[in-house]
Amino acid sequence: MTLRSEIHDRLAASLKDARTAKGLSLDAVARLSGVSRSMVSQIERGESSPTVATLWNLTQALQVDFAGLLDARKNPVIEVIRAEAAPVIGGRGQGVSIRILSPAEAVGVHEVYDVTFGEGGKLISDPHGPGCREHLTLLNGCIEVTSGDESQRLNVGDTARYFADRPHRVEAVDGPARAILIVQNS
Repeated sequence: MTLRSEIHDRLAASLKDARTAKGLSLDAVARLSGVSRSMVSQIERGESSPTVATLWNLTQALQVDFAGLLDARKNPVIEVIRAEAAPVIGGRGQGVSIRILSPAEAVGVHEVYDVTFGEGGKLISDPHGPGCREHLTLLNGCIEVTSGDESQRLNVGDTARYFADRPHRVEAVDGPARAILIVQNS
């Protein structure tokens, strides 16, 4: 076996192991990574050599360490996602950045986000599924949380728990703010 084929085989096995360990289907990985289902399948079977960009997208979706992908160690005791490696998305609204802290397999069940609001930033959400609740703890600044017709202002250290199965929004008040948001689906 050549060094190239050994690396290729280990890469294929590592990606498949990471996907199955997280309980994700090929379709789920394709949605999370932006890599087609057929390409993910070909890579896992060792039939295709992925580009660095494709590998990066897959490792981010699977939340595995890009550099350690070929490492022989399996199932680390402590999984670390470095701050710069955590996926960041723009919020539905304006002046909001959302860093995803929860693992990909938690989507739709128990999601954790680090939400940064610029001055005047607003996170505006349509209703989530029935019984969904959000738990928001303010780390910096001042915000106002609205769920349905009720609003509450939060200061540093305050936590708001509210129903998210109705229209809701979170707005920075008097400057930038930062919060941890946990979305708990029923």
